[in-house]
Amino acid sequence: MKLLLRAIVKNLIRPLKKLVFVILAFYGLGNISGFGQTNMLDSLLVDSAELPIQYIEATFKATRIINGQSCETTPIGTLDFRIAHRFAPVNGGTYNLFGLDQASTKFSFDYGITKEFTVGVGRSTYEKTYDGFVKYKFLKQRESGFSPISAVWLSSMSINTLRWADPNRTNYFTSRLNFVHQLLVARKVNENFSFQLTPTLIHRNLVSTFDEDNDVLAIGIGLRQKLTKRTSINIEYFYPQRTSIQDRYKNSLSIGFDIETGGHVFQLHFTNSTAMIEKAFIAENTQSWKNAGFMFGFNISRVFTLKSYDYE
Repeated sequence: MKLLLRAIVKNLIRPLKKLVFVILAFYGLGNISGFGQTNMLDSLLVDSAELPIQYIEATFKATRIINGQSCETTPIGTLDFRIAHRFAPVNGGTYNLFGLDQASTKFSFDYGITKEFTVGVGRSTYEKTYDGFVKYKFLKQRESGFSPISAVWLSSMSINTLRWADPNRTNYFTSRLNFVHQLLVARKVNENFSFQLTPTLIHRNLVSTFDEDNDVLAIGIGLRQKLTKRTSINIEYFYPQRTSIQDRYKNSLSIGFDIETGGHVFQLHFTNSTAMIEKAFIAENTQSWKNAGFMFGFNISRVFTLKSYDYE
């Protein structure tokens, strides 16, 4: 247990230094974009007048864009049960019914501790992985004033529980651990269009070859175009630092369609990523759109209100 705690603390805290500059850079960029005519002093005067602050809502429809997290957090006292499913690539042909004969799945539970703070756990068939995350929204986009963006910090840890490939050698539990830190910077441009930038740091305690780095930097982008009141099209793309991963790994590209029906959100999509944890679909993705290596998948979210709160 002491070894596990020491590894968690070491790998959660040390890599944070590498992303501090990203927070400052993107926050500054958000203040410039679209708000060049707004003076900081004017914003302070508006706040001092104690006028009601109007925050932007529903930048994205769900807490996931497709594979990756969105800037949305789970409402306070709400449990979000999610099932994610990815079939095999369509290039399997008719013999595998274009991928429908095989599947990779993940189920997860997210809970809103506060309006800004969410925790979650999940389990994936990919490497029989268990994962957990914390997610905190420290900045909310306003309709006017000093905050033109929403910003969220996310840290997660995953544990690979596959049997050791060689049980006779010395195997360390810490080799099973992987860590991810992300800054989710999003803006709802208008009623119909939103985008998000996701600087990411992945730390893998064990890599498969000497040519790979334990730390992988990546940048992700997510786009949402609203079609109707309850439907939208989403696009998600991640570009990892190519010198840190094997050449055979491909960038993750996903195109999806969101449908909201009351307490459910259905997300239907095509993606070239089989896995649904960040370290895998960003840094270890082997499929490519070029040779029809994409697959059909879906996410289904069902929310349960466990505690009711009066926000007045």
